[in-house]
Amino acid sequence: MTSDSPSPVAAKAWRPETVAVAAGRPAAEADAPLNTPVTFASTYVGSLDTTDGSLGYGRYGNPTWQALEEGIGALEGGQAITFSSGMAAAHAVLELVEPGSTVVLPDTCYLGVAAAVDQRAARYGWTVHRVDVADTDAVLAAAEGADLVWVESPTNPMIEVADLPAIGAALAGRVRLVVDNTFATPLLQQPLSVGADIVLHAVTKFIAGHSDALLGALVLRESDTATFAALQAVRRSHGATPGTMEAYLALRGLRTLPLRLNQAQANAGVLAERLAAHPAVQRVRYPGLPGDPGHERAARTMSGFGSVMSVELADAASADAFVAATGLWVFATSLGGVESMLERRRRWAGELTSVPEGLVRLSVGVEHVEDLWSDLEQALDPLS
Repeated sequence: MTSDSPSPVAAKAWRPETVAVAAGRPAAEADAPLNTPVTFASTYVGSLDTTDGSLGYGRYGNPTWQALEEGIGALEGGQAITFSSGMAAAHAVLELVEPGSTVVLPDTCYLGVAAAVDQRAARYGWTVHRVDVADTDAVLAAAEGADLVWVESPTNPMIEVADLPAIGAALAGRVRLVVDNTFATPLLQQPLSVGADIVLHAVTKFIAGHSDALLGALVLRESDTATFAALQAVRRSHGATPGTMEAYLALRGLRTLPLRLNQAQANAGVLAERLAAHPAVQRVRYPGLPGDPGHERAARTMSGFGSVMSVELADAASADAFVAATGLWVFATSLGGVESMLERRRRWAGELTSVPEGLVRLSVGVEHVEDLWSDLEQALDPLS
């Protein structure tokens, strides 16, 4: 199966939990491997038949990538193309934006994407409009005459929720809409189904899920063959190809995504309530809390609230002390793994100034919730 072939799983009426386990497997034949093997190959034997779909060269395709692409595509309801990282996938999309274009970007989003847009804007004369993605009217107003609208939902690290159905319906056929679905995963929302043109995943995070594989992916509708071919061309020419072993690990991680996300999300709900009641915490940003500004919207448009949240403490010093005092929680700049992680985001010089100095992002893992809470509580109590 080539990477631009439709997934046979996508046509079946299976629920996402089943698709995560079944998609991207070899044909069920006697003595065939149950899982797609790792194919370590930079070079393939050539063919004089140019119509046989041969891979040609290691930068053009690999059976292990293609199995992962089938799995991700089936979950999102489209066709997927994988990259060496989430940022490589983001740059591939930006490579399609012409000089002089207008781009709409969240005013709080992943700092790597914000920097990439700013760099290209300076080089190519783009006009960039930054908006609050939770303000649907503002997004649609900024999108008038735009060439690309980029949305994260929930956003990183402010955990704001966009009304994707309303935005997608309004922009369909008018403006290319890209949605970073890393935090929600395909299990909680499928942006293509509500009007998005391209869905981005930092596969490194929830899909791979074990903090051991660096990958990214883009997913498009099966009918958008022209854009898909353009992104494939970017991947080939820029060499932003995924590692074969990384693709294998990510596909193995995909199999347990429903189980991991269910446990982590359940833990997050408990911890968010307890953190909101702690005197050292000024604010908890988590749409699962009834008082959160994104609660109604997330409840209406998503099938769960996810397992990433942010808390705001009094200042940077308090946040740093909190992070340093934890023991079970891992101080790390990532998320979506089985282990619980946290960090103060403004410790990064490139972080957007709209992010409060005392904000700590927490990625809740699958450990026992009481152990996670005990560790947070002992770190917070001295700050009260």
